[in-house]
Amino acid sequence: MPKITFIDATGTERTVEAQVGATVMEAAIRNGVPGIDAECGGACACATCHVYVDEAWRTATGEPGPMEEDMLDFASDVRPTSRLSCQIKITESLDGLVVSTPENQG
Repeated sequence: MPKITFIDATGTERTVEAQVGATVMEAAIRNGVPGIDAECGGACACATCHVYVDEAWRTATGEPGPMEEDMLDFASDVRPTSRLSCQIKITESLDGLVVSTPENQG
């Protein structure tokens, strides 16, 4: 199983195992990672699963699609590496992915 490391706003790291085919948001929720609220349950209808993708993983995770970009307009402190974790599908090639959560969601 691929491993994903979540770094919260205080710098605390949590590495979890993630199921291939799930999303980064689902892996966070299943493993009790704080900082991912996921109020819409992964429907790309809010911005409460906002993460910053580590620069080294930016190409591997891809760029946000148009609907995701629209939802990111509602996120706090959007950066060039911002993504909604509900839109990042886990594959074997994402083993070792590092994402950070913002201080506040939505």
